[in-house]
Amino acid sequence: MKKIVVLLAVMAVSVSIWADEEKKDSVEGFVFTTVDSVAVTSVKNQNRSSTCWAFSTVGFLESEILRKSGKTYDLSEMFVVSHTMLDRAEYVVRMHGDAAFAPGGSAYDVIYCLKNYGMVPQAAMPGIQYGSSKADTLPVHTELDAVAGGYVKGIASNTKLKKLSPVWKKGLQAIYDAYLGVCPQYFTYEGVEYTPMSFAESLGLNPDDYISITSYTHHPFYTQFALEVPDNWRMDQMYNVPMADMMRIIDEAIKKGYTLAWGADVSEAGFTRTGIGVMPDIDNKDNTGSDMDHWVGLSPDEKRKELTEGPCEEITVTQEMRQEAYDNWENTDDHGMQIFGTAKDQNGKRYYMVKNSWGTKKSKYKGIWYVSEAFMQYKTNDILVHKDAIPADIKAKLGL
Repeated sequence: MKKIVVLLAVMAVSVSIWADEEKKDSVEGFVFTTVDSVAVTSVKNQNRSSTCWAFSTVGFLESEILRKSGKTYDLSEMFVVSHTMLDRAEYVVRMHGDAAFAPGGSAYDVIYCLKNYGMVPQAAMPGIQYGSSKADTLPVHTELDAVAGGYVKGIASNTKLKKLSPVWKKGLQAIYDAYLGVCPQYFTYEGVEYTPMSFAESLGLNPDDYISITSYTHHPFYTQFALEVPDNWRMDQMYNVPMADMMRIIDEAIKKGYTLAWGADVSEAGFTRTGIGVMPDIDNKDNTGSDMDHWVGLSPDEKRKELTEGPCEEITVTQEMRQEAYDNWENTDDHGMQIFGTAKDQNGKRYYMVKNSWGTKKSKYKGIWYVSEAFMQYKTNDILVHKDAIPADIKAKLGL
């Protein structure tokens, strides 16, 4: 009898252990724990506009102000967009249309605006709402882009024009003023009257403190070059470092309390619309599961999509892979976001915490994305960071 009781007890313990393991294995999705996190301002919504570059870098500047002064600011993205697009139009016209006039931009465009035109708070230039009472609704940018694009093309590519009138810029300015609102020359903020330049000076930011970093082999490492992507139309000179150094810069910055503006490619299925960025190894048999027939029948993108539902094995990224993806147009300058922390999943794997500008409603993590190291290595085009956040040995190699 005692043997039967003991046997039943052992079986009960075994079943309990099995149940616990089964429960652990059946956890759906990712479970993240924050490791390091730098303060950021609230998640914004760029809506149907191609202005991620403005939202991500303005958010980066807001975090810089928070880091330096402890004050929270909400700065105007549309002030930056208006000035940047007018500058880009002038550049395209000077090139007689042999350059792209598009609503995209780079992190450097925001720094250029801060230095040359200043900055204003959101309250001084919130953008104009059309047909909605939602506070985060932007103008109908699709319409704006079509109108402004047609105007600039009509000027820049018109072979009948032998000389330009002095008012074409005013006409384009009127378009942006109608859709975005007029850039204020003077405004009052917290009881003090400012110009955009005096307000920028009051923020305590030095535009020259911020530098761009990239990592490609078609230019020498530890030198500068203008990354050849359409939205780097200002020809921002970026510092070129090996991939390992680029990752060290990101890690060191976060540990020191700095955030980074991040330019990345998000076109693949590994970057979900709900908050995950991973680079699944679709050829790894550990990722196939038990239903081999189902797995074999999926396309590569379908396989990647299935593998974003929880922790998975990922590809091992090399410098050569980065270069090949850049050269064959697989990696493009799709999207701008803000890196502000690190986390780990339920298996202890590291991820980067990224603030996006797609609002909070559709994202599982309220506007935050969790991006794996492999994704960061492979899909990063460039980062913008305060030069003091860079490790000392790398800083010395760059001559900073």
